[in-house]
Amino acid sequence: MIELRSVSRAYGDGPPALNDVSLTIARGEAVAVLGPSGSGKSTLLNLVAGLDRPTGGTVTVDGVRVDELGESGSARYRRTKVGMVFQSFHLLDDLTVFDNVVLPAQLGGMSRGASRRRAVELLEALGVARFADGFPGRLSGGERQRVAVARALMNRPAVLLADEPTGALDSVSGQDVRKLLTELHADGQTIVLVTHDLALAGACATRTVRLVDGRVAS
Repeated sequence: MIELRSVSRAYGDGPPALNDVSLTIARGEAVAVLGPSGSGKSTLLNLVAGLDRPTGGTVTVDGVRVDELGESGSARYRRTKVGMVFQSFHLLDDLTVFDNVVLPAQLGGMSRGASRRRAVELLEALGVARFADGFPGRLSGGERQRVAVARALMNRPAVLLADEPTGALDSVSGQDVRKLLTELHADGQTIVLVTHDLALAGACATRTVRLVDGRVAS
């Protein structure tokens, strides 16, 4: 599903954020990327998401050479291949929960009827259907993260990328998100998870990759 070959990413004259990283992730795997701050974890996720380009090497996701895409191609790739979940949720506070979830489908050209059915299905499956007409600012952190996951899954992405998804949550909400990601993986979703949360990695991941100074240490 994901293949990085000899990938490096340098910024200016400093040491590279990633240095000759090769990594393969199979379809249906859940992989946790661990490492100290500055080890290259978020850079790796951004390269897989098509938000950044390597200065060397190749990035292939579900048959797409992500490193070769232009701006419009990268945007189309993210709409169709990748779902993203962030520590800070990135929900739009002036839209209802339902409209936040349905937005990626509208941008992707899904019909109104199909997108509404998909949004209802996801909100119900993730236990937040009762909040559909409310606004994100009125929800708890765990509830907002569930809404964010629903939005990320809207276009049935090949890969779910999660960047510190429990980082802004209390312990109870964090447990909810761990359970949710474990269930998604059990259903066959490919997941790449960047985290400092060892409990999250242990609960959700079938494999861990540890980065140190931009290289795969283990």
